[in-house]
Formats: sequence, C-alpha cells, structure tokens
Amino acid sequence: MADQLSAECVKRTAERVYRYMLLDHSGSWGMDLNHWDWVPGVGVIAMHAYYERTGKAETMPELIKWSQSNLHLAGKVNVINAMAPYTVFPALYAYTQQPVYLETAVRIGHWMLNEAPRTREGAFEHTVTENVKFPEQVWADTVFMAVMFLARLTRLTGETAYAKEAVRQLDLHLCLLQDNETGVLFHGWNSEARNHLSAARWTRANAWIAVAAPMIFEELEGFVDVPKETVERYQLLMRSLIRFQQADGLWTTVMDRPEFYPETSGSAGIACGIVKAVRQGLLDASCLHAAYRAAEAILPKVLPSGEVTGVSGGTPIMPSIEAYNEIPCYPVLYGQGLVLMLLSELTDISA
Repeated sequence: MADQLSAECVKRTAERVYRYMLLDHSGSWGMDLNHWDWVPGVGVIAMHAYYERTGKAETMPELIKWSQSNLHLAGKVNVINAMAPYTVFPALYAYTQQPVYLETAVRIGHWMLNEAPRTREGAFEHTVTENVKFPEQVWADTVFMAVMFLARLTRLTGETAYAKEAVRQLDLHLCLLQDNETGVLFHGWNSEARNHLSAARWTRANAWIAVAAPMIFEELEGFVDVPKETVERYQLLMRSLIRFQQADGLWTTVMDRPEFYPETSGSAGIACGIVKAVRQGLLDASCLHAAYRAAEAILPKVLPSGEVTGVSGGTPIMPSIEAYNEIPCYPVLYGQGLVLMLLSELTDISA
C-alpha cells in the first residue's frame, strides 16, 4: 500500500465513517437510516460490506435492529430504486435464520421478475418513491439498487431464474449506457427517444456499476455463466474510467469536464470497484495504483466526526451537462456508504 495510505489510518477512518452513520440523524433525508428508500439502502449495504471485510462483531446486530425498526415500511410501495435495502436480507436470514427475511426476499424477487416495469428492451424502468415518473428510462443506478439484490437472492435460494435475470439486466444496462467513443457510461438512456438524454458521463452513475458488477459476478459464480461480452464490457468500462482520473486522484462530478468540482462518492465507488475487480482477476494489479490515489485523496475528505464531505446531492438525469455542476454537496448516506465500502476493501490490501 502507498506510504500515505497506512492500514491503520484506513481502519481508523472507516470506523469513524461507520460510527457517524449510526448517529441519530432524524429528519435528515440524506443521513437518516430510518426510512425505506435507496439512500438508507446504500447505507445498510455498506455496513454489511464493512462487516464482511473487517468482521466488526457489532455490525450485524445493528443491521438486525435497523431491519426490525423499518421492516413495516417495506413493500408499501414497490419501485426499483427502493429495492436497495432488501439487498442485505439474504445475509440477515443467513445470520438469524428468521423466516421473515427469506419470505420477504422471495416475495420481492417475484415482484421484480414478474411485475416490475420494464422498457421495450426489457431493462428495468427506473422507478422511484418520489411522485415523479421516468417512463422508458434506464439509469445506471438500477444495477446497484436492484440487480445486486437478485444476484444475492440467487445464492440464498439456488433459483437460477434470479441469476439469469441479473445477468440479463447487467448486460442490458451496459449495452444501453456504454459510450462507444470513451468506453464509460452515460447516466441514462431513453428507450422511446433512443438517446442518452443530456448525455452526461456522470461519475456516480459509473460508480454504481463499477462497484456492483464484481459483487454480482461473485454471487452468481456456480449458478450461471456470465457472457464473455458482458465481462469485456465491464473491463472496458473500468480501464476507461481510470483514464478520466484527475491529477488530484479524484473524478469530477461529470468526468469528462475537468473544470467541474471533484466528487467524493463517485470517486470512492469507482476506486472500490477497481479493488474488487483486481481481487477477482478482472483487472490487472497495476490498476490498484488508481484506487490508492483515489483513497489518498478521499481520506482528507472525512472530518474528525466521520462525516464524508464533497458528496453531491441526489441527482436525477439533469436537463443539461452544466446542471450537474450546480448540484450542491452535503452529507448523505450513499456518500458515507461508498467511502466505507472502499475503505473496507483496503483494510487488508498491502503493497
């Protein structure tokens, strides 16, 4: 590991980020774990990743407590973006053997296979809890928020139908969103208009797939073969992302606009994806240098309190590329979560 990136510093910072997530943030849409949507979903996924990589004994009881407090909110509205919290249910079932986690996960898996709205290509339409619709739109976010759940449900149940759908959705999202010119992803695709809307190469969109794809590959191993073309598309994405890394080690909020502000959450997600991909043999070990550079730049973004700074707020597909640079930054669980996932991945990596 780079000299500046000591294992002890990484561990201490990860602990601060995790502790800050557990504080009472009632009333804060961005930081309150106690509601049911994609934002707390990313938070609990990251907490579980922290447990897996570090073995922090208290983390699973915290996740169980969270689920018991919020399970009554689940299923009140089924939308793709709010599938994220269910991603930890297979792990909660494995840990507790309580049937509610298995039964809920299977019910949601059935909804995704049979009822979730899709575009004409068959991709999950990006639906949200807010009173707004994005008909026939495909967003990169969906791979992390929903497809990863299907992959984990495969391993829990052994049902290959979930695995086949997870592979199909990952492949569709890569095919529809990948830019032939640069290899990176656009934020979204409009299936009706046949265009990429504002055509922004938004960094956090790329991060969602950068980090989710190797997690999906890992869960599906032994159940289905991921097509070679899908793996190659992902590898092209990751190599292309590294080329857009700025001199400070971060990626700007729209990566091909170096004059835009550097963005912490997307940078952390891309770096985390690099580490995971190297672990799985999807990328050469030389790519770790980019992840180390990003981590070195991200560590100072974490305040002594554990708050992660430099995270852009919730971002739909904006009407113009310039509008992405106007999104304000503030503390949010997905920023905490992506940074925690990166630091968790780095806790046992040595030079």
